[in-house]
Amino acid sequence: MLRKIRDGAAEALSGLLFDGMTVMSGGFGLCGTPETLIAAIKAAGVRELTVISNNCGIDGASLGLLLEGGQIRKMISSYVGENKLFEQLYLSGTLELEFNPQGTLAERIRAGGAGIPAFFTRTGVGTLVAEGKELRDFDGQTYVMERALTADLAIVKAWKGDAEGNLIYRKTARNFNPMMATAGKVTVAEVEELVEVGALDKDGIHTPGIFVDRIIQGGPYEKRIERVTTRPRPEREAA
Repeated sequence: MLRKIRDGAAEALSGLLFDGMTVMSGGFGLCGTPETLIAAIKAAGVRELTVISNNCGIDGASLGLLLEGGQIRKMISSYVGENKLFEQLYLSGTLELEFNPQGTLAERIRAGGAGIPAFFTRTGVGTLVAEGKELRDFDGQTYVMERALTADLAIVKAWKGDAEGNLIYRKTARNFNPMMATAGKVTVAEVEELVEVGALDKDGIHTPGIFVDRIIQGGPYEKRIERVTTRPRPEREAA
């Protein structure tokens, strides 16, 4: 059996990183992001990256670390509202952005993993999203063609994994990770808990190990809260 378990993120990414590459990074906000692998990419110093991810983390955390290092040339994303540096770089023309409706982004990644080169969707028709893209009518409705997405490297984070690369995601962390795991030429996973082969419930596996090339035990993890909102307690009505 091919040895998939690697001793740390640097070893897991060894030989895979190069300037100008495309990287898919799982997660949504700070939930389910491969923090350990992102930190290793920052340490490696590769530049001119195209990063495909729902968003770019926040200032000082997750993919925001790569922005701070000036390592990202282009983002393909669906939500970018939590990172002030992202805003500054985009408005200054330093950072290129390809904006996608969130469902379209997810489907572009899923299609890439399934070997489907393109698909048609009604989402975005009549907006800036559809500019320059092929339009076609089906049953009296206009659809826009969207191209699939693949990457040189997909990095994902799971709750549990085994030596064969089978992965289980926990709750909301099961966001873009499963699709991205199928759409990278090489997929590297980090897990919170690495277990023996056979320890995972076979019916509960979300990503089969055939899609995962290398795997590490990640952490330690800081369970960040991306945005804390509070509201005043309503005054109790007088009895």
